[in-house]
Amino acid sequence: MALVTPLRLHFLPTTPLLPPLHRCFSFSLKTKINAQLTHQSINNGGTAVVWFKHDLRIEDHPGIVAASKHTNVVPLYVFDHRILSRFPSEMIELVLLAVEDLRRSLREHGSNLMIRFGNVESVLQELVKEIKATVIYAEEEVEYDVRLLIATLEDLVAEDPVLDWKPKIVLWRTSLYDVENLDDLPAFFEDMKKPQHDDVLLLESPRLPSCQKELDWGHLPTMNDVSKFMDSRANREKEQWYSIKHTSAEAALRMDHMKLFKSRSPVLGNSGLSTLGTSSENSYETRRNRLKNSVFGTSKGNIVAGGTKVLLNAIAGYLRYLEGTPRDDWQEIHQRLRETEIRAGASFGALFQSALQLGIISSRRVYYEAIRYEKERNAGFLSPFGYSTSTVTAAINAVCSIEWYWLLSLKSLSEEEELYSTRFWRWNGHLIQYTVSGCEGPAVLLVHGFGAFFEHYRDNLSDIADGGYRVWALTLLGFGQSEKPNIVYSELMWAELLRDFIVEVVGEQAHLVGNSIGGYFISIVGGLWPSLVKSIVLMNTAGDVIPGYSSLLFFKERKISGAAWLGSRALLQYLRFSTRSLVKNCYPTRPGRADDWLINKMLRASYDPGSIEVLESVFSFNLSIPLNHLLSKFKGNVLIIQGMKDPIADSGSRLAMFREHCEGIVIKELDAGHCPHDECPEDVNAMIREWISTIESRIHTERFDSSISSPCM
Repeated sequence: MALVTPLRLHFLPTTPLLPPLHRCFSFSLKTKINAQLTHQSINNGGTAVVWFKHDLRIEDHPGIVAASKHTNVVPLYVFDHRILSRFPSEMIELVLLAVEDLRRSLREHGSNLMIRFGNVESVLQELVKEIKATVIYAEEEVEYDVRLLIATLEDLVAEDPVLDWKPKIVLWRTSLYDVENLDDLPAFFEDMKKPQHDDVLLLESPRLPSCQKELDWGHLPTMNDVSKFMDSRANREKEQWYSIKHTSAEAALRMDHMKLFKSRSPVLGNSGLSTLGTSSENSYETRRNRLKNSVFGTSKGNIVAGGTKVLLNAIAGYLRYLEGTPRDDWQEIHQRLRETEIRAGASFGALFQSALQLGIISSRRVYYEAIRYEKERNAGFLSPFGYSTSTVTAAINAVCSIEWYWLLSLKSLSEEEELYSTRFWRWNGHLIQYTVSGCEGPAVLLVHGFGAFFEHYRDNLSDIADGGYRVWALTLLGFGQSEKPNIVYSELMWAELLRDFIVEVVGEQAHLVGNSIGGYFISIVGGLWPSLVKSIVLMNTAGDVIPGYSSLLFFKERKISGAAWLGSRALLQYLRFSTRSLVKNCYPTRPGRADDWLINKMLRASYDPGSIEVLESVFSFNLSIPLNHLLSKFKGNVLIIQGMKDPIADSGSRLAMFREHCEGIVIKELDAGHCPHDECPEDVNAMIREWISTIESRIHTERFDSSISSPCM
């Protein structure tokens, strides 16, 4: 450890000088409060609206505390199809259970919960008029789509000619960490001042003044009500587009190799294969009744579901795993803990991540309960050498990690000096960083290699967009400023992430560009879901060309072995000390491009919580599906850009294999190393622009010819 700290200090990040990207939207979210300010009334008197989104609780809730100072309070939850469509069905079930509990809790505190269906900004605009609200309290968000809703609401309220008063939109946030000024957030997680064990004070749930107006509070919907609402708002063409996500990568591979697949193979966690070929004979309500005595109260029963009290009870059972219990509900928790503990601490996220995402319980409350139990075990004392149980460690590590990435994301959104736009998208409950340059034209998606991030395309984004394209780039889960959860990482998981990003964020077919392992990921996307891809550009891609491929080796179970655990930790230390020399070796023609900014960004991410779990994936990577097989399944246009001085692979031999075993590909050679897009961006940008222009012209010609040949109706 003594060697690590000076190294981090030596590589403190500098301000990056990046080319400007076109900003299509900007946000100016108005008033903010935090947990420490809620005891001071922001606007005494008048009527306040508390807009619930991902904060479905009343305890430890700054918005509720601040609203309690007003004369009238109207809590509101809106079933908005745009928000709900991001959730799988099991999460919507969890929302219903949480909303039901939230209404019950509010009634116990003298209030109620108004329930509405529709576009949330329109609902709020009309409600403000109806009750003459002077302030709307809402939790601050980092996800781009939700921030856009808040910004739209601000504009509607500010510009409404009917309103002769100007209601405030007050954004609150509460964090496990005491960070009032985001500028004070350190670059490295290890420099973050952890909360003092005795200083985690939870906000009490105040009694709320009831609204004096006669209002229609709405009814608690059933799953059937929500399904009908979603169906009424569904765009059939969009629904068909979204249905691409329903088949997992492994399921697609199984179907592709069904004739060869004869014996039962292990199923990867969260692959979705278990749902294939099954049908639901029972209604949602029947299943819910069957599971009503379970803390896993959704139809799939994979997550802890219910209101705050249910979550607190489940966490209490989780923390006390080593004690054993005669209680059926805690035994159920313990059984699921054993099933989901794929590595130390992974079970906590598997069981409670969804509830934390919806804010049914706060991270501070989880931390508080874990510390209280730790003291209970140790006669009121806390050891300076760590926690006494693995479950306490898992709970505290999980919420500290979630809070760190949320603050890191929030800080990146507030850094106006950055010359590129930063956005966040939530995938499987985890924050993914991305950007977009250009507002119109064919879509292009840039995918980085192992250990990099979207900014590795710093000199490609705007230059390619200037050719008339809309260029997207994301930071894959586990890298850069994207979240690094305690899960099993695999090439199939990353391919599914790219698939879902194209479907949910890009929203149309895209030209995919990938460097190194990113090239292998986009090849999987093209091979398994070719309808999403217009063309593929591989830049010094990972993966092999194997003639006569007929293997099923990719159906292997991912296990975290002792060797992987030890090897990843040794590898991490090696990479931290060798990052500069390793990266410079990948830039043999222009080593100056491997500058301090790039090195510092990579080094910073290596100290994030969860980085070690990502490195463990190196020891379980399965690249046995050859590129020639994937590209043959894609049956589309493929460009290979190869830096011929790549120190990682023999470029000449690789290109020879591509030419011999891959039909119809186009190959461009460059005097560059492993990252030609960053080493010689001008040359690569010109190649990509020319390539996409050619493909788009071909597509338009084919469509035109097809329209001419079609018979008149």
